[in-house]
Amino acid sequence: MQLARVIGDVVATRKDPQLHGVTLLMVQPIAADGSAVGRPLIAVDSVGAGVGEHVFFVRGKEASFPFHPTEVPTDAGIVGIVDHWHAAGKDHP
Repeated sequence: MQLARVIGDVVATRKDPQLHGVTLLMVQPIAADGSAVGRPLIAVDSVGAGVGEHVFFVRGKEASFPFHPTEVPTDAGIVGIVDHWHAAGKDHP
């Protein structure tokens, strides 16, 4: 699992039928100190996250597990909203 900040939402008028009704969000992976790491990516949302929230996401086949038995075609999925974390002696919102 990786930490990320939701930086936007995605609107797609045409997408795979398995993605109908599934929210797509743009996330920026972050390090434990809250700084951006790597490039933003699009992830399916299984928890109702919103722009500005911190989340954790998974990559690979596990990204589709929250939608079982439907096989959602994705390689990144948000699986939790982070309320708070503590790293290197510092609290993060």
